[in-house]
Amino acid sequence: MGEDPATTAVAAAFERRTGPAAAMGEDADRIVRACQEMAERFRMGGKLLVFGNGGSVADAQHVAVEFAHPVIVGKPALPAISLTTDMALATGIALTEGLDGIFAAQLRLLASPCDIALGLSTDAGSANVRSGLAAARELGLLTVALTGGEAGAEADHVLAVRSADPLIVKEVHVTMYHVLWELVHVFYELEAAR
Repeated sequence: MGEDPATTAVAAAFERRTGPAAAMGEDADRIVRACQEMAERFRMGGKLLVFGNGGSVADAQHVAVEFAHPVIVGKPALPAISLTTDMALATGIALTEGLDGIFAAQLRLLASPCDIALGLSTDAGSANVRSGLAAARELGLLTVALTGGEAGAEADHVLAVRSADPLIVKEVHVTMYHVLWELVHVFYELEAAR
């Protein structure tokens, strides 16, 4: 008799997540450097501009609200905007710039050099996220990319989940941006206390 199919499926579900989640810990130094630089930009008066496609739209909105309205009492609110929340603006830009230009055009309009651009893509293949990050770099913003699979995005900090499964990438992204939020506040508050 073979192993029970349900037992095999359960084991596989956990095994697919173990490696990518553990690898995030291996990238701790890169994550910490990103958080230190993000905290520095916030101290300079910068804001966080977040964007992504599909399910990453919801993640971009989640990240923005975490920073702008912290659920942990006593943590300072830090300015953050999701570029995916204004559908009239996004679709209006898409009419003239095409979908690939929706984030780049918004960044050119809304961003300042002391800001942070955070692009989310489960596979690093989203042309509009890549264009947004490129525009942000041209404008002097700090750029952070949360990607999956091959780290194809160009940014100051590329934090790639080591999985090609978009569901697992999204799961690790949630943990990763919560770590970003937490450590940005650590570094922000440490500097404020000096």
